[in-house]
Amino acid sequence: MFAILFLLVFLVFDGRNAAEQDASAERMREMERYQKVREEICEVCHLLYDRGYVVSNDGNVSVRVEPDKVLITPSGVGKGRMEPDMLVLCDLEGNILDGDRYPSSESKMHLMLYRERSDVMSVVHAHPPMATAFAICRRSLKERYLAEMVVGLGEIPVTEFAMLSTDEVPESVRPFAQDHNAVLLANHGALAWGPSLLSAFDRLETVEQTAKVFYYVERIGGGVEITQEQADILRSKVGMYAKLAGKRS
Repeated sequence: MFAILFLLVFLVFDGRNAAEQDASAERMREMERYQKVREEICEVCHLLYDRGYVVSNDGNVSVRVEPDKVLITPSGVGKGRMEPDMLVLCDLEGNILDGDRYPSSESKMHLMLYRERSDVMSVVHAHPPMATAFAICRRSLKERYLAEMVVGLGEIPVTEFAMLSTDEVPESVRPFAQDHNAVLLANHGALAWGPSLLSAFDRLETVEQTAKVFYYVERIGGGVEITQEQADILRSKVGMYAKLAGKRS
């Protein structure tokens, strides 16, 4: 009888151990599958911190790794300290698929953008000082002062104020999801999205640079806008600039 009980206990323990090993192996496979993306997200997090666009636990970064799966930074971790194994894998409804941390408390606005636009592959949110100051003043960046702005982002609107970490945040961004690639979040910061991680980061950085230029223009006494005709000519060159940005065939 003792031998039978021992065998049963051994089989149960062995079964649990096997299940734990299978789960661990599956997590390792998930980690390895997206390891390069994890490392790239951490690089962008470190850039955000090093350039003063975030401090402490500010900001969040995500990348779509499959049509219905997203890697996103966790809640409560400084971007300057971000490590690849800290990232959380979620589906587009916010269900956690992998990771031992909670996803960013602002993940809802990321997921809304991925659901709204299949071409969006990355979303970056930060609190760059000048852009955030414009967001606090509810001052959109709309004047056609910069050729790069006309060709690239276009007008950068300001959302309605939304209570942090609630459904109000994605709903405040939703009206701009289709026709814009960046917004100022009222009394909050800046948000940008794009077809790649670096494009989203570059757009957010462009928002901050644009805000700085606008600030100096206003301090000097006001600027002269590019005319509508000139803006149309610049926009006609978008295809050429896209080609030049790629490798020569």
